[in-house]
Amino acid sequence: MSREKIGEKLLRLSLITEEMLLAALDESSRTGCMTGEALVRLGFIPASDLARPVAETLGVEALLEGDYPERPVPIGRQPARSFLEENRVVPVAVKGTTLVVASAKPQDPFPAEAIKVLAGMDVEQAFGVPEQVLGAVERLYGSRDRALGELIDDLDEKETGPARPGLDETEGLKEAALEAPVIDLVNLIIARAVERRASDVHVEPFEGGLRVRYRVDGVLHVSETLPWRLHPVVSSRVKIMAGLNIAERRLPQDGRVKHTASGKEVDIRVSTVPTLYGESVVMRLLDPESALALEGLGFSARTREAFSLLAAQPHGMILVTGPTGSGKTTTLYAALSRIDTGGKKVITIEDPIEYKLDGVNQIQVKPSIGLTFAKGLRSIVRQDPDIIMVGEIRDAETAEIAVHSALTGHLILSTMHTNDAPGAIARLLDMGVEGYLISSCLLGVLAQRLVRVICPACRETYAPSERELGLLAEAQMLPGGVAALSRGMGCGECGGTGYMGRTGIFELMPVTDRVRELTVERQGAAALKGAALSEGMVELRADGWDKVVSGVTTVEEIERVTLR
Repeated sequence: MSREKIGEKLLRLSLITEEMLLAALDESSRTGCMTGEALVRLGFIPASDLARPVAETLGVEALLEGDYPERPVPIGRQPARSFLEENRVVPVAVKGTTLVVASAKPQDPFPAEAIKVLAGMDVEQAFGVPEQVLGAVERLYGSRDRALGELIDDLDEKETGPARPGLDETEGLKEAALEAPVIDLVNLIIARAVERRASDVHVEPFEGGLRVRYRVDGVLHVSETLPWRLHPVVSSRVKIMAGLNIAERRLPQDGRVKHTASGKEVDIRVSTVPTLYGESVVMRLLDPESALALEGLGFSARTREAFSLLAAQPHGMILVTGPTGSGKTTTLYAALSRIDTGGKKVITIEDPIEYKLDGVNQIQVKPSIGLTFAKGLRSIVRQDPDIIMVGEIRDAETAEIAVHSALTGHLILSTMHTNDAPGAIARLLDMGVEGYLISSCLLGVLAQRLVRVICPACRETYAPSERELGLLAEAQMLPGGVAALSRGMGCGECGGTGYMGRTGIFELMPVTDRVRELTVERQGAAALKGAALSEGMVELRADGWDKVVSGVTTVEEIERVTLR
């Protein structure tokens, strides 16, 4: 299947726009995934809408959700669940002497050949939406939830810790953490996180037990409570995976591990901290193939073009602001991914390094040995860089060095924790940076938040309430009236939340002549905001309301992540 062919078909069917196709082709060439998969990954099209166009392009049958059987197809030897998951295939029917198999990639002959040998039948591959194929595998060949419950029951009946005489506590925990049931339990927890699209897994000890929670689309969901007595072996297993010291339980530790779950490789950043009832363990799951294109972050065309122009400047400073977890670093990575690293020297100093960028020199901050943002930045400027990304401006020393680096011919990209774009200038002034220096080097400030996107599988339109109409009217979003808004009802694909994935809302403040004047005068954030709004800046909340009216997200989401 050629990428252009399926893209042109979707374009002809008006399922996507030309801009969406260009972004998907860029993502496809960067990661090696298929164009349709890239369109889904970027949130441009529901996975279910791909079935018939992709199947027609490949010349195979399309299978929809109702085409999957209620129980496993009766064949001689059933394939292993792990094989079906990794290859995203599942048997669905027998036609005479032929076994029909749903496959996310029917052009790949390997799974069909393997199942043919196993079943002793001819195999015909049909196209199945990846999420629906995996759902059928779980339903037909064993639920993660059921497997997890069985493992917990099995472990709860056993002794954990130093069971053999002569072992001290640490040796006993290490031995227990290397046993198959404990390994399987931790692997299942991580696999469930990957399947649920979780960004973080929290394993937290409390008096009543060991609580496991998943953060999906920015919101934490309680999954299950394990027996408290499993806490030592579970935390020890995670620490062993991340190369941490299992004997040290009084101090925080940080580590990293590569892990494969559900056929997908993920980078896991592990953090442990001591609490009242034991160590709290948090695993952050990072997808090395995540989209790092500006087109997939949720920018309006106008804001994306303006931000791209700022990032194309030869020198100066660009700041991205927002709270922790608002996607600031991802935006900077997306900006860096557009740069020709063959013609420019790009260096980053980060804490931690979340994604590896080709052609970019990345430095990990290590305060324990004195490698701070400030000290690292001082050394970086002697490496003849063109572009420097500083993970965060946290203190006056880092701010001063960054400003001076921007003034001496470097393009500086960094983040700060402020509520809005004008607040970044006020924060720099509070840090002691002179207003005339800020006005001379700062190109612009981008504030952002992440909001959940309405699930395309269970989307419905509804008549807005009086309160919602009032909010939109107050934001001047009702020039022609709003007859209907959208929301998600909750379904199997979104886990009953009504949301699937996240997108950004943005507030871009270019530093204009008027903003420079106010900065030199050391005016506050309110005066800076007033000037920026009078010159066309769109506030975060206004960008959010625009996404509500266009059916991307909901009123509740904008109220959840923005200040009024």
